[in-house]
Amino acid sequence: MSSLPEGYSYGPWHDGPDPLAAPVDLRAAMDEIGQDVLGGASPRSALEEVLRRGTPDTAGLDELTRRIWQRRSEIQRRHNLDGTLAEVRRLLDEALEAERRELFPDPGDDARFREAELDALPSGTAAAVRELSAYEWRSGPGRENYERIQELLGKELLESRFQGMKDALANAGPQDVERVNQMLADLNVLLNAHAQGFDDVGERFAEFMRRHGEFFPENPRTVDELIDVLAARSAAAQRMLNSMTQEQRDELAALSQQAFGDPRLAQQLSTLDEQLRALRPGEDWSSSGRFRGNDPLGLGEGAQAMADLAELDALAEQLGQSYPGARLEDIDLEALERQLGGEAGVDARRLSELERELRAQGLFERAPDGSLRLSPKALRRLGETALADVVEALRGKGGERETESAGAAGEPTGSSRPWRFGDMQPWEVSRTVRNAVLRTASAGGTAVRLDVSDVEVTETEHRSRAAVALLVDTSWSMVAEGRWLPMKRTALALHQLITTRFRTDALQLITFGRHATGVELAELVGLDGTWEQGTNAHHALLLAGRHLRRHPDAQPVVLMVTDGEPTAHLEPDGTAHFEYPPSPRTIHRTVTELDRLAKLGAAFTVFRLGDDPRLNAFVDLLARRSGGRVVAPDLDGLGAAVVGDYLRTRRR
Repeated sequence: MSSLPEGYSYGPWHDGPDPLAAPVDLRAAMDEIGQDVLGGASPRSALEEVLRRGTPDTAGLDELTRRIWQRRSEIQRRHNLDGTLAEVRRLLDEALEAERRELFPDPGDDARFREAELDALPSGTAAAVRELSAYEWRSGPGRENYERIQELLGKELLESRFQGMKDALANAGPQDVERVNQMLADLNVLLNAHAQGFDDVGERFAEFMRRHGEFFPENPRTVDELIDVLAARSAAAQRMLNSMTQEQRDELAALSQQAFGDPRLAQQLSTLDEQLRALRPGEDWSSSGRFRGNDPLGLGEGAQAMADLAELDALAEQLGQSYPGARLEDIDLEALERQLGGEAGVDARRLSELERELRAQGLFERAPDGSLRLSPKALRRLGETALADVVEALRGKGGERETESAGAAGEPTGSSRPWRFGDMQPWEVSRTVRNAVLRTASAGGTAVRLDVSDVEVTETEHRSRAAVALLVDTSWSMVAEGRWLPMKRTALALHQLITTRFRTDALQLITFGRHATGVELAELVGLDGTWEQGTNAHHALLLAGRHLRRHPDAQPVVLMVTDGEPTAHLEPDGTAHFEYPPSPRTIHRTVTELDRLAKLGAAFTVFRLGDDPRLNAFVDLLARRSGGRVVAPDLDGLGAAVVGDYLRTRRR
């Protein structure tokens, strides 16, 4: 049997989920989504909004997008694209100055002729470099600088089409230049065969990579992957040229003929660009950018800057998630880390994990119409949060405990107490026997006998059943005055309390605007505020009476939340009649329906929002007619007022 290792071995973390990362806080995210949904947003848009905002420890999509645009602006604000031209001009000036210093001491006619030849050079950089291609330099530094111009042009042209080529040719000699020319010639032959649809393109590609694979660190596996890499870089080089002035483009076109002192390079690159443009017309070959900084970029650096800008644009689109079927898995994390650093990649991964977990946890479901809505599980979570806020608001205000009863009709509370004379509750058998065993053991005995002191009885409490109708005003004024969200949170808290603590109670949620309707909690939570004139309390009371009559054995409770006097009533044919100021007929029908509820013994409470004098007078009338109450809470205290009144009514 092998022995277990005595210690642990640790190594660097390379990839996959960070084992030390804090878990995604689904409850906090769900609370934020719930707030948005309660405020009238759809569950889908609420989810998208949370991902845009992020969490306290994770940057959201908006913040990542802001960094993307900031990075893009920095590239264009810091750099300009005349680096290669400026460097060629500098090397040319140094070469000419060194040559003139070499010629000046010589009194011979040849020296004067050469000086005249130098003085007659064109003012344009490209034309001067071309004229000097056949010049026999006397100065060693002058000849070296001119050769550096040719080498620089060759490396920059290759770097603008092949990333990393400039470093690969750091110490290039004639043989290296010939190898590059041969690679370009073979590449153009391969691309032409692909365009012609030759059957042996696969074999040609394999042979090409065997011979020239060192020039392609991307290690493409197929000819199409090779074309994709080359076309993206070539298009970036073209966009860089588009961003230059016409004069700069003309100068570069003329200078390219002097690359490595061999015009074949420019010709091969021109052929390559034409083939790539034909093979990948979908690449961006026509756009340009404005560079206005002081830091000059060479051709290779300029092409890389244009590639970075294109990559940043693609990332901005991915982070925007505005296209059909967008998912956070679409974000190119490698590109994001390349542009913004590793921390941005971590944030994007956490957002993707949050989205995935929210969907996997069953917090959303499809409605019959195909839209996304909160699932019962999500509603329970929102209800828990809403009820917790209400409990916190009620804490410290005092209150009465529910009345205990020794009657057989009481319900067990889960606790027990010693039996007292006159108690009729059932025995708590397990605790009674345990007490007898402990008493016998402590006395040193072995035979267990029950004594009256051992007996414990089950505690019960009398809980009456209630039929509760919560009537909530959904007229436009509730939205306009900021009462929409508190109203929904109140319904959530009351629903959570009844379904978890008073499960035998029957709750009916009723919304009323121009019409009234009974709704499920999910419908109320997802209800959008709409412009609708009318506060039809008459219809709401009709539906409340129907609900109470369905439960004749329950204590009737009616709770109404409103911010306006009734301005609509239901006609016998089912149409809603609206009139403002309220017509006497509307007031009469509303009060008549309230009188019917009062005959059922309903406990009636109106929660008045706002200080409209006409509303105050009307709700006072309702309270007097029904023997009910009027409560005028502020918006923050609405939930506590409704839940507290419900509990008070049940205790009474």
